Amino acid sequence: MNSKIYGQLSVMMFLQLFVWGSWFVTLGSYLANIGFSGAEIGTTYLTNNIGAIVSPLFIGLVADRFFAAEKVMAVLHLIGAVLLYYVSGLATTGSIIVGFLIYNAVYMPTIALTNAVSFNQMDKPNEQFPKIRVWGTIGWIVAGLLITFLLGTKIENVEATSVPLKMAAIGSVILGLYSFTLPNTPPRSKGQKVSFGDMFGLESLALLKDRSFAVFSACSLLISIPLAFYYAFANLYFNEIGMEGVAAKMSLGQVSEVGFMVLMPFFFRRLGVKWMLLVGMLAWVVRYALFATGDMDGLVWMIYVGILLHGVCYDFFFVTGQVYVEKKADVAIRSSAQSFFTLLTYGFGLAIGSSLSGYVVDAFTTNGVKDWGGIWLTPCLLAAVVSLIFIFTFNDKSKATEEG
Repeated sequence: MNSKIYGQLSVMMFLQLFVWGSWFVTLGSYLANIGFSGAEIGTTYLTNNIGAIVSPLFIGLVADRFFAAEKVMAVLHLIGAVLLYYVSGLATTGSIIVGFLIYNAVYMPTIALTNAVSFNQMDKPNEQFPKIRVWGTIGWIVAGLLITFLLGTKIENVEATSVPLKMAAIGSVILGLYSFTLPNTPPRSKGQKVSFGDMFGLESLALLKDRSFAVFSACSLLISIPLAFYYAFANLYFNEIGMEGVAAKMSLGQVSEVGFMVLMPFFFRRLGVKWMLLVGMLAWVVRYALFATGDMDGLVWMIYVGILLHGVCYDFFFVTGQVYVEKKADVAIRSSAQSFFTLLTYGFGLAIGSSLSGYVVDAFTTNGVKDWGGIWLTPCLLAAVVSLIFIFTFNDKSKATEEG
């Protein structure tokens, strides 16, 4: 892969996550400001998970069979830009939720398409893809910094407005137009029959006969439920307890993610897959315990440690999980197995969590005042239970859990 293509793919990945990070982080604060209940905020975030669930259908039935990936990306991002800008001007709960449902059905397939465009240009994906993917994390970080240090200096309490949605719409226009310049990526399954099982990774269900893989799959789904609490309500929480420049400070989590990504080969050698998965789960327990007890006075350090734990929480479980699946599955079904893992986590797990988190927030809200200690203890306990299940039931002695 020459330097020109590397540059093109890096810019693509930067813009892809810049768009997502521009609206996803601050959405909870904006919705709360215009009168959404906790359940309604959770339902709005649920639309993102529904988009992840239906994405394989669109990719398998349309993109993989009829059109070049970069052209589909271009059209979807341009449509997405119009949808985001339109939603930013809506006022009623139902119309906003429906608007985000349509938008996420358009946006989520582009994640798979960016990966398809990238892998199509790589001869050494294990070495090359991480160098491209890291630019996506940088794009997410830059989005948070722009909201705080550019928009935040011009608009008071910008995170509780629809301005970040408009910023995401602008980014989507830029990426849509830029996508037309990307290297050609022809449809992978043109002329072939594609089954629903192929699209959703159901070929890998045979792996569930292995007790350890079944435990891993169940824990993957369950640990994604408490994860949704952070995505939907962390920004609102930080704003309500008086943190300033929240979007920028939350991006420290992505900085941590980059750092731990670099260190992962070291931890693989020292810990192996099993213990890295467990550390990733326990990190969620610690993070939510810190949020439940921290404040912006003498215990402010707890809040920042909780944010910085994102690298451990995400990399040690989700990235390590992908590695485990890759090692566990035979070559013929590895793509199917990865699709299945994604469906369990970003699809069903986060969908359940998005719905549950909203009802928990409402249950701990009295006369408009939220008991954040009780709210954060709920996912803390959930993550602790999942960790205990994993400790006592996961006992894989195969090569898939060997160190390194």
